[in-house]
Amino acid sequence: MDEPTIAAPVHVPRPEGPWHAVHRNLTETGSAVVYTTWGEWLPAVLTTPGLRRLLGHDWTRYRRTADATVRFRFAAARLLIKYAAGAALCTQPASLDLAYRLGGRPYLRGFDQIEVSLTHTGELIVVALSRIGRIGVDAEPVGRPLRLDLLRSQMCTPAEAAELDALPENEQSAQALRLWTLKEAYTKALGQGMRLAFTEFGFGLHGGRLRAPDGSAGSHGEWGFATHRELGRYLISIACHDAGLDPAGDTSVCTMLDEGFLTAMTQRLTAEDDPGPSRV
Repeated sequence: MDEPTIAAPVHVPRPEGPWHAVHRNLTETGSAVVYTTWGEWLPAVLTTPGLRRLLGHDWTRYRRTADATVRFRFAAARLLIKYAAGAALCTQPASLDLAYRLGGRPYLRGFDQIEVSLTHTGELIVVALSRIGRIGVDAEPVGRPLRLDLLRSQMCTPAEAAELDALPENEQSAQALRLWTLKEAYTKALGQGMRLAFTEFGFGLHGGRLRAPDGSAGSHGEWGFATHRELGRYLISIACHDAGLDPAGDTSVCTMLDEGFLTAMTQRLTAEDDPGPSRV
């Protein structure tokens, strides 16, 4: 089985886009990753007339968040999810209903086939979407110091530790940071977070294939992984699973919307439009 293809993350500095690459990536590869900084989207948070409608159920949390930086970052992240999903599904962002699973993972209500992953660090916000299976994303500043001597027993498999030891000392920290983001992305895709020990799976230093602790192959090609350096100062790692779902390239909202949800919404709207028996 061929590994899922993961397109390079797309920088979207404003709500106006560019969005064409997001729809193309989701259509052609089954997944799409976008990133921005919350400062780039701050003008939209402060000036969008329909912000309350766009945030939907998140409006209350937004209004109750006292710290301004946290509040604006929260709003920018939710807008990025909705605009990215809207571009991928060819629909208006405000028409999408963002909800959360246990543990806080976001999802689009009514679109069971679309997986969503969100991460942020510093100014950076990253959103990943997939229509072919689970997806996870993680990001860290390139210069984040890692005390490998302290973390080795917590994050490295024996095979990884041996490969890191063979590197010059000045390269070990950078490679360890890459491994860390890959492991974070993979566990997020699985929905396990830090509950899955990082020493139970690994990656090669010169490739993105999943490995068992002894260094042998850990999958049969159903998982794809990628790491990119963006904005010159952040590492973004993506883990994407191909569950063998329908590979049809049509990602419009009419195709992807869950039929049960569509029926329920249609019935509700019909009921709301029906004035009922007239009264005298």
